[in-house]
Amino acid sequence: MTAAAIGLFFTLFATPGFIWLFRKWRWGQFIRDDGPQSHHTKHGTPTMGGIVIILASVLGYFGANLLNGEEPTASGMLVLFMMVGLGLVGFADDYIKTHKKRSLGLSGWAKMGGQAAVSIAFTSMALNLPDSHGINPASTRISLFRDFPINLAFADHIAVWGPIIGIVLVQVWFYLLTSGASNGVNIADGLDGLATGSSIMAIGAFAVIGFWKFNQNCFNPRHISGCYYVRDPLDLAVVAAAIVGALIGFLWWNTAPAHLYMGDTGSLGLGGALAALAITSRTELLLLPIGGIFVIVTGSVILQRVYFKITKGKRIFLMSPLHHHFELKGWAEVTVVVRFWIIAGLSVLAGIGLFYAEWLKR
Repeated sequence: MTAAAIGLFFTLFATPGFIWLFRKWRWGQFIRDDGPQSHHTKHGTPTMGGIVIILASVLGYFGANLLNGEEPTASGMLVLFMMVGLGLVGFADDYIKTHKKRSLGLSGWAKMGGQAAVSIAFTSMALNLPDSHGINPASTRISLFRDFPINLAFADHIAVWGPIIGIVLVQVWFYLLTSGASNGVNIADGLDGLATGSSIMAIGAFAVIGFWKFNQNCFNPRHISGCYYVRDPLDLAVVAAAIVGALIGFLWWNTAPAHLYMGDTGSLGLGGALAALAITSRTELLLLPIGGIFVIVTGSVILQRVYFKITKGKRIFLMSPLHHHFELKGWAEVTVVVRFWIIAGLSVLAGIGLFYAEWLKR
């Protein structure tokens, strides 16, 4: 609660100052020429609001630990590392757009390279920071509600090159999670408040999961059957709460008509935090239902491109991502956003419900 409150108050009351500063530096949004015509009125609205979200999240996390006399943990720090690292990749993308006054920033390969560099560094640290029980923040096993028996480092004992093969597989898996989550939030960030509201619900789910796994941790003296082996679960709840608080305050200024956009700085950073929370809480595949709205909008882009190439020019949607399709069909922007929020909320509830049902079964 302390972390969320600090994050919320920072974005709620400090954002106007950042809006003024970004206007002075001319960090304005550039709109795609082929996008909905109604979006051209948004040209010049300050962007890079992700800087505010990230600052508030970091202050919320460290401030809460300081005020409550707690030490930051490896897991919490790694979530912030992923958020800040991918936020920097997004900042480079946003800066190129504003500096060169165009709607395109980093090339696709450059963005993928930045995501890969952050993911590799995150994975290397997450697999080599054991606590007193010998548990690392991340595992080489694929997880859903907890670790599966499937170990990506299976080759460790079967060949001379086994350890290298194992670590490469783990790196690739974590990169897929990182790029998938960060690009998903980035694609959803097309309407005022859409990505912000959806991220509040998705990241909020990991605050619940972290707190639940803390209460049901196998190293808790009161643990019962079905307990979880997770490093620093309570601190994962704290860092998730700090991000949620920051997003709630930011939404005040980001809702339609937006006074500030999060930009790629925010969307890539938030996607990175989502991936890191899933990895460190050992709920990697649970990202699919919890981040259901991000899966849907990303899937719409993939379907559109594949169908366009197969049919040599035909389209399934009037425009992708999916939210723009409904805009072109005549839905008001706020209608699309609220209805997509409903889908995001139902997806999160489904993910939490599955998580709880698995625990009850055990």
